[in-house]
Amino acid sequence: MPDGDQEPHVFPLGRKPGELLFCAAFLIFAAALLAMIGWQTSWIAGKGLAAQPRLWPAISLGGMVLAGAILWARTRNVQRTPGRWREAATWLRSLEFVGWYVLYVMGIPVVGYLPATILFCVLLTLRLGYRSRMAMLSALGFALFVVLTFKTAFNVKIPGGALYELAPGGLRYILIRYF
Repeated sequence: MPDGDQEPHVFPLGRKPGELLFCAAFLIFAAALLAMIGWQTSWIAGKGLAAQPRLWPAISLGGMVLAGAILWARTRNVQRTPGRWREAATWLRSLEFVGWYVLYVMGIPVVGYLPATILFCVLLTLRLGYRSRMAMLSALGFALFVVLTFKTAFNVKIPGGALYELAPGGLRYILIRYF
């Protein structure tokens, strides 16, 4: 290296904004899940260790708790950078998209899979700021692709919407079965 003993900092020494907050939330969440494992899984007598329903979730959650504890130990005494709550606000704003998905899932039994998927894709495209004709056609094409792939090709059982019940007999069957 031209500077002699200077090495690049692959892992910066300072803490990033929100890192300790994320670490605490991650550790609490993983520990809570691990504490509830006895109520959520079972131990079957006479089965081998690898065949136990509780084993792999316990290993995964134990690994999450261990990783969270190591991260906590490594970052709690490091000089922090400002912006923790601004970072947390960014995380909370991202929950808007969870709300979009929940509305989509709640809309499927009402209007049906095809209309709900088209509406979801087009509205989400508009929400993200894409307004061009090509963006709208792409959203519509993606929605049709999703519906035709899952409902028609893979025959995934998704309940028909209440709106489908208003269609005449033969069309109602096609809508419920394929769309």
